[in-house]
Amino acid sequence: MPLFDMPLEQLQTYAPPRYEPAGFDRFWQTTLQAARQYPLNATFVPVDYKLATIQNYDVAFSGYGGQRIKGWFSVPANHEEQLPCVVEFIGYGGGRAFPTDWLLWPSAGYAYLVMDTRGQGSAWSPGDTPDPEVDGSNAHFPGFFTRGIASKDTYYYRRLITDAIRAVETAQSHPVVDRERIVVTGISQGGGVALAVTGLLGANINVLMADVPGLCHFRRATTLTTAHPYLEIVHYLAVHRDQVETVFSTLDYFDGLNFAARAKARALFSVGLMDEVCPPSTIYAAFNTYGGPKEIRTYPFNGHEGGGTFHTLEKLNFLSKLMQLSQD
Repeated sequence: MPLFDMPLEQLQTYAPPRYEPAGFDRFWQTTLQAARQYPLNATFVPVDYKLATIQNYDVAFSGYGGQRIKGWFSVPANHEEQLPCVVEFIGYGGGRAFPTDWLLWPSAGYAYLVMDTRGQGSAWSPGDTPDPEVDGSNAHFPGFFTRGIASKDTYYYRRLITDAIRAVETAQSHPVVDRERIVVTGISQGGGVALAVTGLLGANINVLMADVPGLCHFRRATTLTTAHPYLEIVHYLAVHRDQVETVFSTLDYFDGLNFAARAKARALFSVGLMDEVCPPSTIYAAFNTYGGPKEIRTYPFNGHEGGGTFHTLEKLNFLSKLMQLSQD
């Protein structure tokens, strides 16, 4: 995996023009208002996975269109006070799997909600949430990056990002959770979704941790990398030659750069300079556009795995300091 993108010195100042639709805010306000017309109806059912130090709950709540979304909620056993909560969104193709796959944050003393990803969960970890397309869709290249892409109203990520907003609201509804200390995080697709949530929810999010985030700077990613999932858009447009402007007009409503410009929470990003899945320039474009206090950890000789366990330690230290400050 050679360096294939810009040199680091250029990446550090790379802030390309944003293609922001005039109706961006109105679209998302309308979308979330429609979702909130359905009762959240969050349920937390205790489940026993033989974990002596962690209490686990099978979660369900109403997401986009009132459709039921699954997840796991975990807290340290025998806690006595309200806890800061980490809400995590999953990388492309993955599902919620089992609570035994998500031990880090409750083991570190946080409440933790991981949201299942509608329609996904068959690539590398199992999921339990379907994706009913009640709005209709168009022909799409296999995968999710072109599902419903002919219109912002039917695009897959409208549904997924709305689910993610409702997942945060579900976490906030639990009496164990300190609503004033909400963290969103994710890797790749999950990092892009977390960035979108941060831009849309404003002061309701205290911290963003976006690891090698996707869904950023679509116009560059699709002309730079030959890796999936951005390659799905390339394949789609190679067949649907007359839809280039339509496709990118849709994607502009979901581009992480436009969410980053609205975000204010303290943020920690990560990037691998040899990442061909989420190219470094797309991540730095979002980071440099980000509107709140921010830090980035750069891993020069890593691809999409980013910092791995080294970056896990960075996140633990970063969050521990911020949560301690918020209590002082």
